[in-house]
Amino acid sequence: MRPRHLLVAVAVVLAGLVAWLVLASGPAPARPTSGERIIAFGDSLVQGVGASPGRDIVSVLSRRLGVPIVNAGRSGDTTGAALTRLDSAVLSRNPRIVIVLLGGNDMLRRVPRATTFDNLDAIVSRIRARGAAVILVSVELGFGTGADGRAYEELASRTSSALVRDILDGIFGREALMSDGIHPNDRGYEIMADRIEPALKDLVRGE
Repeated sequence: MRPRHLLVAVAVVLAGLVAWLVLASGPAPARPTSGERIIAFGDSLVQGVGASPGRDIVSVLSRRLGVPIVNAGRSGDTTGAALTRLDSAVLSRNPRIVIVLLGGNDMLRRVPRATTFDNLDAIVSRIRARGAAVILVSVELGFGTGADGRAYEELASRTSSALVRDILDGIFGREALMSDGIHPNDRGYEIMADRIEPALKDLVRGE
């Protein structure tokens, strides 16, 4: 192949790759239009079970970004239980950005997928209706055939939320990163914070 033809071929491939990346990334997540507080809403992974004091995911993110973050995690919560306390734990606190990390307990308790995502849809939609931005964090635990991941993606796209995929990928089941069979240790939570930080920083710094 002549050099000129090779350059043209490379340019076509690169253009196609850029177009694919733009389409795959989907629409940009909506930015907050009201509210004051950043809130992390979820189960024991948000509460920080298994972490040393100050090493839970909320504390790590707060320290890195230099902003206060309300920890509204409660151990054992399913999406259904979280939905019942959404008003008191989140909406009553005038949220501006909400990290939603739920679904792991639903999987462990074999809650039907449709029920889980109906609850998540209600949670995210009610937060978005208040003008707050949402960072939706998916928990997949390596179960199933990827249907859970696709459901998180569809929900994030439908509600204009930022999405952090498969937060426990490479952490869950690795003894060096776990404090017990379910919860990460300090290093595991640090990796989780690494994954959430870019989306949170974009919303915080972009204002």
